[in-house]
Amino acid sequence: MRRFVILFTAILLGLFTLELLDPVQAAVIQPFTGWLADVSAAIIIPFDEHVRASGRIISHTQTGFAVSIEAGCNGVEAAIVLIAGVLAFPASAKRKAVAILLGFLAIQVMNIARIISLFYLGQWNIDAFTWTHLYLWPVLIMLDVLVVFMLYLRYLTRSEPAPA
Repeated sequence: MRRFVILFTAILLGLFTLELLDPVQAAVIQPFTGWLADVSAAIIIPFDEHVRASGRIISHTQTGFAVSIEAGCNGVEAAIVLIAGVLAFPASAKRKAVAILLGFLAIQVMNIARIISLFYLGQWNIDAFTWTHLYLWPVLIMLDVLVVFMLYLRYLTRSEPAPA
């Protein structure tokens, strides 16, 4: 357990430090955040033709309401927590890679639902938007990370060969 905690902490600190570097922000994080806005808008547009994405901003051309996907709202930090947990726990490289890929996808699916829900909550009631944005969704996203990690651990224990 001590090994896991030390490794988890070291990987977490390393990945968060890497994420904050300007070249990583410019080459990876900001383009990814813009892609999230584009995907979110693409999901909404068949139901509401007045939605536009520009960079990391999703806006409604009729109401004028817009949301900007900022640092901490793109799911990257949640993914870093999951990645650190998966990498710190003993398993084969293949299993770790699959867990990271599927976990990242699960986090981003939840995050896109978060972005879309906040976009419409903000148009309906700014107080509901603020509360949901600041309190409800951060907990749900981290709960998603926990559930994915627990499913990964369960998968690992079920797929281990029985002791002889």
